[in-house]
Amino acid sequence: MADRLPPELWSYIFDLAADEDVIFRPGLPTSITQTTWFRDVLGKWKVRIPQDDINIIQRRSYATKKAIIRTCKRWRQLGTEFLVRCLFFDNPTKLRDLRSILDRDPSLGWWVRRLHITHFSNGRGPTMNDFEEPLLAVLAQTPNLEIFVVDWPMSTAFGAIADTLGSESHRHNLHTVYWHVPAELLSKVIWALESLPNLVSVHLTFDEALKEPDTITLGSAESVKLTLPNLQQLFLKGLCQEFMEQAAGWDLPMLRSFSFDFGANRHDLPDVVGFLAQHGDTLLFLDLNCVPALDVRRILDLCPLLTTFCFNLDWKVPPAGTPATAAAADDDDNANANPEDEFAPVSLTNRPHSYIQHIGLHGCTYAFGVGYACEYMFSADPLRTLLIQRSNDANFRALLSRETFPKLERVRMLSPVLLQALNDANGPQEGECFKRWERWWDACHSSGVRLEDCSGGQLGDLPHDLGDEGYGSEDWEEEEEGEGEENPPQRRASNIAELRELLEECRRMSAEAQREPPFLFPY
Repeated sequence: MADRLPPELWSYIFDLAADEDVIFRPGLPTSITQTTWFRDVLGKWKVRIPQDDINIIQRRSYATKKAIIRTCKRWRQLGTEFLVRCLFFDNPTKLRDLRSILDRDPSLGWWVRRLHITHFSNGRGPTMNDFEEPLLAVLAQTPNLEIFVVDWPMSTAFGAIADTLGSESHRHNLHTVYWHVPAELLSKVIWALESLPNLVSVHLTFDEALKEPDTITLGSAESVKLTLPNLQQLFLKGLCQEFMEQAAGWDLPMLRSFSFDFGANRHDLPDVVGFLAQHGDTLLFLDLNCVPALDVRRILDLCPLLTTFCFNLDWKVPPAGTPATAAAADDDDNANANPEDEFAPVSLTNRPHSYIQHIGLHGCTYAFGVGYACEYMFSADPLRTLLIQRSNDANFRALLSRETFPKLERVRMLSPVLLQALNDANGPQEGECFKRWERWWDACHSSGVRLEDCSGGQLGDLPHDLGDEGYGSEDWEEEEEGEGEENPPQRRASNIAELRELLEECRRMSAEAQREPPFLFPY
């Protein structure tokens, strides 16, 4: 049969079987990308983050393609290009094997479009520096590489990698990069970006500098004014103060999505407002995740076109008319707080924001009284916990104001840790925390706003409440053999009416999906 169909049709069939549409999207996952539920080896429900979902998709796709080329000689000849199109490694020792394969058959490197190296050791094993040479050789033999992801610290190896990426072929083809580097290699990062003008999506994670911060200099890179005409998504994580200061002076005319994740750091906060003053007017998606509070009202003024806005609900937002410096004050310093401000209504905007339809909420660790962090903080510092819960309530009331966000449709809790804790505790803690969930739910319902968890389900609908069927796990986990055979469904005389109802429901859901834009930003 393999000889009965033309090669073009077989290639199309193999492409569909590989199911790599998600893998080759130019954008990278953000905090608002939906998580999924799955059962662990003990049968307990766990939350899987989007990055792990992507890794599983790549493993599945590779298994499918490997089965294709093992079927017959004809399929092996036609399917080999699909096998090497996406290269995914959670064990970089395989880079040496890949280098040997490409040395034997250099034509295979022509088909490589995505190279993804994920975390692979516990800190005691080899580092990326140990695989610098084979990685450089692989990059040199993959001229059509479009997506290069290394979500593991590259340390000093990044210098040579950046030089290799500056070649003419990568300059024109590479459009998505994910780099994890120490802060002192900022100059190398800037020069690498300067050599890749066609980048569409950039994710940078900066670790603490290996050297003393005072000894780090940018050299000639400090005067570089980059122009990235195609950059649409920028994600900065970690200690990115210097990078953000430099990027504020760059030309990013197509920037639509900006994400900032400062982790648990509390000091040396980058000048986010200064960056947004230069680039906020084109943004449609803004995600700010940090512990120190930012001036929300000023930020929303600088980003008038936003349709999706994510911020930390734990921030203490000052009442309208309070100086903006109060928003950046440390939340731990409450000695000089104005008692009247504690109960003054909060406003998140200086004027109505006409385009925001979706709001994502970081934080909320203490809102529902679940999880180890909440238990520890409530026993160690109950006053601080109560103050943060009060900020949660005030900010949540403010974001549901139709005068503030007239087009708001969805509010999503973004923390997978919070969702896992809610599931483990079977819902919010009894008492005030449960009442808080009820208040938020009722307020959203009365405002016509959907309240969601990070999986996209309604907040409070846990997987054991919905049963075992179809809650995000069927895409990743195989059903147990023989499950459900004890009580087989009874044969019915006619299922025509039921089928008609099912078809009508499918048509209705399809029509709603076409009318409503997806919550996930496309980049």
